[in-house]
Amino acid sequence: MNYQPDWGSLITHPTPKWFKEAKFGIYTHWGVYSVPAFGPNATVYPYYMYRKGSRQYEHHLQTYGLPSKFGYKDFIPMFTGEKFDPQEWAEHFRNSGAKFAGLVGEHCDGFAMWDSQLTEWNAARMGPCRDVVGELALAIRQQGMHFMVSFHHFENWFFYPHLFKDYDTGDPRYSSLYGPIHDLTSIPEERDWLECWWEQERPTKEFHERWMAKIIEVVDRYQPDMLWFDFALRFVQERYKKEILAYYYNKASELGKEVAVTYKWHDLAPGSGIVDLELGRFDALTYHDWITDTTIDSGCGWGYLRETQYKSLSTLIHYLIDNVSKNGCLLLNVGPKPNGEFPYQAHELLKGLGNWLSLNGEAIYGTTPWMTYGEGPTQMPKAGYFMEDQEVIYTAQDIRYTAKDNILYAICLGWATQPIQMNELKRLYPGEIFSIKMLGVDQELTWSLTPAGLTVNPPDQKPCEHAFVLKIFRGASVNS
Repeated sequence: MNYQPDWGSLITHPTPKWFKEAKFGIYTHWGVYSVPAFGPNATVYPYYMYRKGSRQYEHHLQTYGLPSKFGYKDFIPMFTGEKFDPQEWAEHFRNSGAKFAGLVGEHCDGFAMWDSQLTEWNAARMGPCRDVVGELALAIRQQGMHFMVSFHHFENWFFYPHLFKDYDTGDPRYSSLYGPIHDLTSIPEERDWLECWWEQERPTKEFHERWMAKIIEVVDRYQPDMLWFDFALRFVQERYKKEILAYYYNKASELGKEVAVTYKWHDLAPGSGIVDLELGRFDALTYHDWITDTTIDSGCGWGYLRETQYKSLSTLIHYLIDNVSKNGCLLLNVGPKPNGEFPYQAHELLKGLGNWLSLNGEAIYGTTPWMTYGEGPTQMPKAGYFMEDQEVIYTAQDIRYTAKDNILYAICLGWATQPIQMNELKRLYPGEIFSIKMLGVDQELTWSLTPAGLTVNPPDQKPCEHAFVLKIFRGASVNS
């Protein structure tokens, strides 16, 4: 199909079958910001290190000196990546149970992670001196996964302070990294540049075209199966949004590929891509496909942090299950160290996810939502963009449903020592259920269906930890 750069054409692009079936992906924030590795959010260190009074500024002053003497560019030689092994990364991703994987192509800092002909500030020429995007694309596909790249680089326009000439960010020699110098004289130093974005000079035509050219370079060279856009897409002039979508979708059509684009808020016309809720989730079943991106640490650090707390394995598994039951997917971020190694805690969590999915994955992969997402006594936090994905303590009566063919999966988010009561299943007819098992348990379970719902007696022993899947075999029609 030939897509035109208008919403009427772009909204006809379907969600890929592989994306609907995959449910779970992994990506990494790995870049120059992995060197200071100071939080709470590693990726905004270059933004705050130039802002007096911020935690990052004080840390930078004590650790590296004045930012006027040691700027962000001076971290690049320290971003060595000497232990970066794309095959090992891809194996970690596959072993976690992820079906698609990738990385940040370029964050707000202006440092590209591919061998770019459009900027000298890239990982193939500096730092690791490796084409990280290209090498990972090959390794991930060799593991049978789809490959994705995320883009954050439109934020480069307002990310650094160009006003203060004693900083390297105001030196035109480094504009390819720090962004073109533009008028910030109306923004007092004590104000947050991000909060007053609209008060700045708007990005120029040249900046828009450079933004688009970088994406096209990645699309043409590496043919990603998925593009992920951060919140700054809202500031891109509408014409360029439509043009990049049309280019990507048409290029995929030429290659016979199914591709996906994810975006935040209402930054694209509904239907032209897949909406993403950062750190959020819907509190009910939706009629449209969606995805959450969250990070493996509990402090929303995104990139590697030397000091951080990690989410529990139960939290990650429950988050995935809850998303899938509501017609969503989960994209989980892991931040490698500047040398390319994965933190031990992150590696163990990825293994734990893979272990759970190796037993219970049939209730996740390739499923569809059922007529209700679930039931239970636990109060779900309301959904919303940038909702903090807090840990929720579930019980055995907190249940999520998925479906496949004539099978209904009831996933209990806690272990039951008493009969499991599913009130929502009172809608089933007598004779509609053939048998019920729990994944990982050989025996059939005893059960009864009454006008009050379905009651199932659990097995004596746990087949796993964290969540437990009842597999309900059903007939296509009720008995006469």
